[in-house]
Amino acid sequence: MITVLRCAVQGQGLHDISALVANAVSAAGVEESLCTLFIRHTSASLLIQENYDPSAKADLEMWLNKLIPENDPDYTHTLEGPDDMPAHIKSALTATSVSIPVSDNKLMLGTWQGIFLWEHRHRPGEREVVVHLGG
Repeated sequence: MITVLRCAVQGQGLHDISALVANAVSAAGVEESLCTLFIRHTSASLLIQENYDPSAKADLEMWLNKLIPENDPDYTHTLEGPDDMPAHIKSALTATSVSIPVSDNKLMLGTWQGIFLWEHRHRPGEREVVVHLGG
């Protein structure tokens, strides 16, 4: 089964999409499977990370922004603004897909794990995440 989730983002940062994915898995009615998520964009990524303490999310966002700053004079791909090339680099260094086992029609995430769409651009918008259940 394949479905596409449309995920609204309010700008740069980690956006928890765990509930959206869990609802898609539940609606599919599969007992046992592998859920593979794939983001259809070159300036955003996917991540499984702690969902309990918001400081973990803030630290990850701060760390990646320090590692890959905007307005670097060496960037040549700047047509869409100062966050464009850094967004592509961030996406290249992180993941465009993640896989999570499914059992009893539920994602087998750990107690403190959540699924995040990591938006690397400042502007709000919508991203597409493909959900594939199979295996």
